Amino acid sequence: MAWAEPLDLEDVKAVGRACDCTVNDVLMAAAAGALRSYMLERGEQLEGVTLRATVPVNLRPLEHARKLGNHFGLVFLDLPVGEDNPIRRLERVADCMRDLKNSRQAIVAFGLLAALGMAPAAVQGVALELFSRKATAVATNVPGPQQPLYMGGSRVREMMFWVPQTGSIGIGVSILSYNGRVHFGLIADAKLIPDPDAVIRRFGPEFDKLLYLALMGDWERTLDAPGAVALMA
Repeated sequence: MAWAEPLDLEDVKAVGRACDCTVNDVLMAAAAGALRSYMLERGEQLEGVTLRATVPVNLRPLEHARKLGNHFGLVFLDLPVGEDNPIRRLERVADCMRDLKNSRQAIVAFGLLAALGMAPAAVQGVALELFSRKATAVATNVPGPQQPLYMGGSRVREMMFWVPQTGSIGIGVSILSYNGRVHFGLIADAKLIPDPDAVIRRFGPEFDKLLYLALMGDWERTLDAPGAVALMA
């Protein structure tokens, strides 16, 4: 496992505003860029390649936020690691997430998971293995408290968590925002990624590409992939 230096949440929001997408879209695109750079260094041929990530989706209404128990579904998000243009990569992540939000995939997954919870353990194991084979990674973005917390009179400076992995999924991407900063962690099977630090150290530079293009673009219009090409020329 490894974790990166935190990003400024306001910078992430600035990229989202420039590209008309969400904070989650920006962070997932930066993660895709970090994985792409790592895979290219290892000699992978990535043209047209996508990695599928299982992403938990909260289904609990805001008024029930303090109730205990799990109430989430799962969707499959495509991370376009084969795309070299960072803004087009972000556009593809955002488009995929919009389609998923407008589908009933998360609700259907929630129903299936609930049904599995009542099945015998042997059936659960087989079903979870089949389910996990549909994705390479599991990724989640958790919005944490945006004010400093204290424990025993000491200020908590940073937070991190590790997303649960089931079945044969060997890569977990954990993103947590806390007190105006975004923390990014990676946990992986050593057979898939023996050196997670090599992925993590790419996360900041990949986000910096997005931030640079957002700041250099025309602030009066949405930054798109062709506009990014012109800026990088």
